[in-house]
Amino acid sequence: MKNTILSIITLALVSVSCNQKNKETQTDIPVVTKTTSELYSCPMHPEVTGEKGAECPKCGMELTEKVAQSATTEKEDASTTDAETKNAGATTKTVSATSFTINEIVSNYLKLKNALVKDDSKGAANAGKAIYSTLNSIDSKSLDAKLKKEYVDIADDAKEHAEHIGDNSGKIEHQREHFAMLSKDINDLIKTFGTTQKLYQDYCPMYDEGKSGYWISETKEIKNPYFGSQMLTCGSVRKTF
Repeated sequence: MKNTILSIITLALVSVSCNQKNKETQTDIPVVTKTTSELYSCPMHPEVTGEKGAECPKCGMELTEKVAQSATTEKEDASTTDAETKNAGATTKTVSATSFTINEIVSNYLKLKNALVKDDSKGAANAGKAIYSTLNSIDSKSLDAKLKKEYVDIADDAKEHAEHIGDNSGKIEHQREHFAMLSKDINDLIKTFGTTQKLYQDYCPMYDEGKSGYWISETKEIKNPYFGSQMLTCGSVRKTF
């Protein structure tokens, strides 16, 4: 009888001890704070990523293009996702609800690109002047304050490059240098305000040591504006708008 009572007491003590250890083990498990990080890429070198505003080591441009976030949690925060979706939808409606369009800018840019493809410096100059004139004449008053600021910032930079191209007929290499920078502005305009036609972003790794050889085209077929007849088909399609 005594042995039975001692066995029961021993089992009870072991059980209490195990439960206590389990609680301690559960308490000791650290709480992992799960965060997400935002990455931005270079407009001219999308493979280069980092913090927003950081400098691209290839071309010196700021990292401004937001890239997809890689979630560190198993499930996304539904409320955040819904809010982002609503904000994106609101922006699209704001632009589409106005009479604002960049179609004429894009059309003149494509004329410039095609002139450079043909090694036509005079034609490029005329197209540059047309872009400059269009950028000055477009009415952005119908845009909300945020979009208007974005347009003005991009347009001011684009006008500088268009003016250089327009004023330098006969100096095609100089025109091509500014065309590379203008192409970034056109890319930004298309991303922000959209376009009514299907367009392609092309890239030539041979131009400027691969730092700035991007351009926008209306055809999938590669026709290189940086080298023209010298290397007409050098390049590849990087993305579609």
